[in-house]
Amino acid sequence: MADYQQNKSLVLEYFDALEGCSADSVGAVLGRFASDDCEFLGSYPFNEMRGHAAITAGFWQPLFNAFQSLQRRQDIFIAGSSEIDGDQWVMSMGHFMGLFDDDWLGIRATRKMVMLRYAEFNCIADGKIVRTGMFLDIVGLMQQVGCNPLPPQTGASFVCPGPRNHDGIVLEQQTEEEGIKTLNVLNAMIADLEELNKTGDDNCSQQYLARTWDENMLWYGPAGIGASYTIPRYQEQHQYPFREGLTGKTYNGHVCRFAEGNFACFFGWPNLSHKPTGGLMGLPGGEQTHMRVVDVYRREGDKLIENWVIIDIPYWLKQQGLDVLERTSKILNP
Repeated sequence: MADYQQNKSLVLEYFDALEGCSADSVGAVLGRFASDDCEFLGSYPFNEMRGHAAITAGFWQPLFNAFQSLQRRQDIFIAGSSEIDGDQWVMSMGHFMGLFDDDWLGIRATRKMVMLRYAEFNCIADGKIVRTGMFLDIVGLMQQVGCNPLPPQTGASFVCPGPRNHDGIVLEQQTEEEGIKTLNVLNAMIADLEELNKTGDDNCSQQYLARTWDENMLWYGPAGIGASYTIPRYQEQHQYPFREGLTGKTYNGHVCRFAEGNFACFFGWPNLSHKPTGGLMGLPGGEQTHMRVVDVYRREGDKLIENWVIIDIPYWLKQQGLDVLERTSKILNP
């Protein structure tokens, strides 16, 4: 059985070093923990970068300049080998919390505390971070500071909690069997969704979903869509609007997908391609687009029961001709 404890220790040390640094010193931290040609895959507008110098200047320095006394508040922390290619990853999910003291991405500062939802994937090789996937719920931050750029959402809006059992920070090594159980349920669910894509069934029954989901499932979607509780409300508030509002849905696979214990996660670049027909998130139809999506899951027994989802909605809108960050900046922070 693979031992991921060294990878976890490396990433936790990296996180500790980041929390104690500033915009001026963050480059030295990345230089210590990341390879010279580290690849960065980030939410729009960060997109793709390579090398810790570019990542420092393009992502971390603007973040530290904007948010003072920045803390990482983790809800889930797991490690494993991706079943896609065997690479070893460590995933952290939670919120960055800080004082929003300077403008960021054209969003006006409030000088108040904010919670920026994130999911971060770090691929480890030879004791270094060689690849990072960084996904942020930027629309959620915009909602917090009073500049919601989207129509009313179907689901609930709040700062998303961590796992119900408060057991998401997995520091001790888990048995391989439990991770296999979690991946088996997750992959069965993915296969069910792919079957719906192939058949064009956009209104599957509750019983179909209950093959892999607990009836009291919790789905914490991104801002613009919101969160839902129980299978019936999830279908009403997300699944049906999502599936009915998109045509030609094509699953593109994942960059990584792994489980540890009763938690699992994946992200794609992109995961899904489709064409919006109108209605999803209260928006009109648009061009052929791609979605970058993160999913983090908790299994209970033989069913999935909690699911945290971040969709790079600004990227999805940008492909359809709307730069929501640029538009918001011109209107509210010219």
